[in-house]
Amino acid sequence: MGVTILTQFALENKTGPQTVEVLSKRICALGAVQQGHFLVDCETYTSVPQLGHQRTVHVLHNSEQPATVFSLLDNGTKITALATDGLFDLLMMKMSQFYTSKKQTKAESKGLRYEIGDFYVKLGTVTVSSNYKGILVEVEYRPCVVPAMCWDLLKEFLQGFLGLTAPTNPPTYLQNRMQEVYTPIDTIHQYLEHFTMFRKSPGIYRN
Repeated sequence: MGVTILTQFALENKTGPQTVEVLSKRICALGAVQQGHFLVDCETYTSVPQLGHQRTVHVLHNSEQPATVFSLLDNGTKITALATDGLFDLLMMKMSQFYTSKKQTKAESKGLRYEIGDFYVKLGTVTVSSNYKGILVEVEYRPCVVPAMCWDLLKEFLQGFLGLTAPTNPPTYLQNRMQEVYTPIDTIHQYLEHFTMFRKSPGIYRN
């Protein structure tokens, strides 16, 4: 994989499907070809009070890595990332007496996946507990693995179909990692940041 950037996108007075349709037309006008669908989901668990200091475990799945379960353990001071196989989901079920799923917080981003030259573009409709929250755009530039070496190109590409709403700075998570080799877990961190924002938002955009 290459370097991936995530950004939220909204159009005033447009519903979710209408916004996706606008973006689809823009990206196809640039020569993109639809390449199936994608799904990223996140379930969050918190430790029971008996364990003392509260810990949070975020479990994420990405259809780009179907055999991998990503988990981010947050103890309040640092986040530890793990990439495991599907047995981790079973492990969380068996640990239900120690970690409980947070109610009404399951987040998903799903939609169409496009290919245009060296880029992959994914237009995700985000829901939290089945309630529509907004649109999340994922762009991956495949030939590069160091964010600093391709950020300007990614920024220019995003501006090409998002216009003035495209980000002018790298995502917060990447800003201190621009010289490091990009890995799938970096994409997961970005998704968690956005899912956390969507969970806190009132869902002002219409579905």
